[in-house]
Amino acid sequence: MHQPAPIGDTEAFRRLQEIVRTLRGEHGCPWDIRQTPASLKKYLLEECRELAEAIDSGRDEDICEEIGDVFFILTMLTAMFAEQDRFTAEAALERIVAKMIRRHPHVFSGAAGGDEHHLRRQWERIKAEEKQAAATKRPA
Repeated sequence: MHQPAPIGDTEAFRRLQEIVRTLRGEHGCPWDIRQTPASLKKYLLEECRELAEAIDSGRDEDICEEIGDVFFILTMLTAMFAEQDRFTAEAALERIVAKMIRRHPHVFSGAAGGDEHHLRRQWERIKAEEKQAAATKRPA
């Protein structure tokens, strides 16, 4: 099975990030510049709905296009948070990588697997442990 290059390591992803920086830059597009995370929520929901419809259609061309649209909105959002020095796309990607590794110990840590029911219970247990750990870290 062909293993694609990681998203963050592809030239296309870097080009998309540069396009977003240009669109939001000093000589960019007025619409893109004035967007905020709150204003993009409706577009994110719309694009996710369109992606779901494309998946239902089974047409690869439509699915590919809609995935690209979702990537664009996510890239816009991460650029906005990076502009505010809150976090970067790289940080978001690193967090999901760490989460998926934690939640799949049967794949990445040599833990015993099991059937889907067992794996679902394991996932829920790990998720609850993460939430509890996060709650104890928050200042009162």
